[in-house]
Amino acid sequence: MTTMARSDSGWAALRQPALIAAGGAALAVALHLRDPNVAGSWGPAGIGLCPFHAVTGLWCPGCGGLRAVHHLTHMEWGAALTSNVLTVVLVALLVVAWGRWVHLRWQGLPARRMLVLTPTASMAVLSTMAVFTVVRNLPVGAFLAP
Repeated sequence: MTTMARSDSGWAALRQPALIAAGGAALAVALHLRDPNVAGSWGPAGIGLCPFHAVTGLWCPGCGGLRAVHHLTHMEWGAALTSNVLTVVLVALLVVAWGRWVHLRWQGLPARRMLVLTPTASMAVLSTMAVFTVVRNLPVGAFLAP
């Protein structure tokens, strides 16, 4: 295993993770302050943000994601899960991946990207999203709809 270049050691190695964290924190603050449950808070009132839902009337895998993050920023775990359970799991996985990335970068180990998915993992993620989309649009999975 090769180590990172000398210029990427210590605090300098944390520049990219810090920028990613700052961007994520800015989005979380925006969702904390502007409730997506309020009509017109994220666009014209009565017009949803999801073009898939607007055209088909079906819930895509991301529908309810903004509401889920809003609820997470208010520590409303149950409401977040009922808004979009997939988003809650994704946020948790991204936080873990970010923490691992910071640890590897701080140790001087090669970790240029926060997350790298193998082709098998990519197919698993896409399959999960597809199954989630189908199930949440069936009567049996109505509890998954936002």
